[in-house]
Amino acid sequence: ALETLKMFEKKDSRVKSAAATNLSFLYYLENELAQAANYADLAVNSDRYNPAALTNKGNTVFANGDYEKAAEFYKEALRNDSSCTEGLYNLGLTYKKLNRIDEALDCFLKLHAILQNSAQVLHQIASIYEVMEDPNQAIEWLLQLISVVPTDPHVLSKLGKLYDNEGDKSQAFHYYYESYRYFPSNIEVIEWLGAYYID
Repeated sequence: ALETLKMFEKKDSRVKSAAATNLSFLYYLENELAQAANYADLAVNSDRYNPAALTNKGNTVFANGDYEKAAEFYKEALRNDSSCTEGLYNLGLTYKKLNRIDEALDCFLKLHAILQNSAQVLHQIASIYEVMEDPNQAIEWLLQLISVVPTDPHVLSKLGKLYDNEGDKSQAFHYYYESYRYFPSNIEVIEWLGAYYID
């Protein structure tokens, strides 16, 4: 893939930008951040309005820990294309890293309006409500999440934990037991079920 895309580097700016965008993404996946950043720069310089190139550039900056600058690239990607879901998702993650929880929630709620059955988006919203110490909302969003991924043991045990914290032992047991059925090796779940049976 890398060899093929490198053949397009000499073409006109639009094609060069698309090739460089894809090369940047491939290097990013291989954790070669310096190369990813180089191609992200090339893509942005070839076409300043390419939202995917701006998102990739934001990703390389994010990976280096400069979250404020990463947020700027994601926002610019969204100004160029308001339906750039990768940019919006990554902006939400960036706000989460910066502890700007309300803004992160806003990003993920906007994304949910576009991608209603996205497991990742539902998980992020539930996670943010947990950070905001609103267990009822976290439970609501996790219930939506298990309607999309009903066999995810992590989500099921998270529901069990939230119900347990709320004092609802029967619901907690139900979700911990379901989690155990799909993944019987989680020690935390086994310990909880053992203590439940002793009680």
